[in-house]
Amino acid sequence: MENILSVLNKTTAFLQKHGVPNAKLDSQLLLSHGLGIKRMDLFLNFDRPLQEKELATLRPMVARRAKREPLQHILGNASFRGHEIKCDKRALIPRQETELIIDILSEKLKTSCKSSNPENPGFILDVGTGTGALAVAAALELGVEVFACDVSEEALSLAKENVDLHGLGDKVTLIRSDLLSALPSNSKFDALLANLPYIPLADASALQPEVLNGDPHLALFGGADGLELIRKLLNTCANYLKPNAPVLLEIASGQEKTLQNESFAGLKFAETIKDYSGQARFVIFSKFPI
Repeated sequence: MENILSVLNKTTAFLQKHGVPNAKLDSQLLLSHGLGIKRMDLFLNFDRPLQEKELATLRPMVARRAKREPLQHILGNASFRGHEIKCDKRALIPRQETELIIDILSEKLKTSCKSSNPENPGFILDVGTGTGALAVAAALELGVEVFACDVSEEALSLAKENVDLHGLGDKVTLIRSDLLSALPSNSKFDALLANLPYIPLADASALQPEVLNGDPHLALFGGADGLELIRKLLNTCANYLKPNAPVLLEIASGQEKTLQNESFAGLKFAETIKDYSGQARFVIFSKFPI
């Protein structure tokens, strides 16, 4: 009879054969999810025999991962800053590097809205919210109110599930909007967050199958140089911001130089911030003070 250790080893070898990155970790996560136990419990129960009904649950999950279906879609969720975020094909899977936006936002709010009014936690705009991961994390961790928008009806339905999952219906407002087109004209935000599509179309062939076939292309590709939507946002957002409000954008390394050398209505370039691996990942603009 198969036990946990033998199934882990066979699953790892099978996923490696099919070119799955991090096959060992993925095997552990698939087994712990399929067996309904914590990952750490796998290591404490290597000799535990697995029943046929348990193997029957695991086999299709492993087969899906071998076909390079994203692990998060199989598990149904991802962890974003420790918060559970439901994931499926409706929106881009939240990435670990994107988590830094919340830390950056926290620091920027200390010198913007809170400096003028310490009791004001902030009113934040999240453009291209996708799963709602940034909106959920900002509301939970910083206590801010978030106005989150996306052009995709499917993404917004997933974002609503995540907002409801965390009981944030009174803190996060969701609206369908092509960038800022559907926002109330009198809206004024303390900060703007955006993780918009920034991959150049020519780079599609270099993407992992999990990304190319798992994430919606609407959330991946930003035109010829990847900056088409980012430029459009930067040229239209100043009127929705309070004076000195920061605009925090995730980009691909190298794009910061292009954006720094361009001009955008009502905004000034502030700085570039690197991610965990030392790559330029975020650019910050701010609205000119009145």
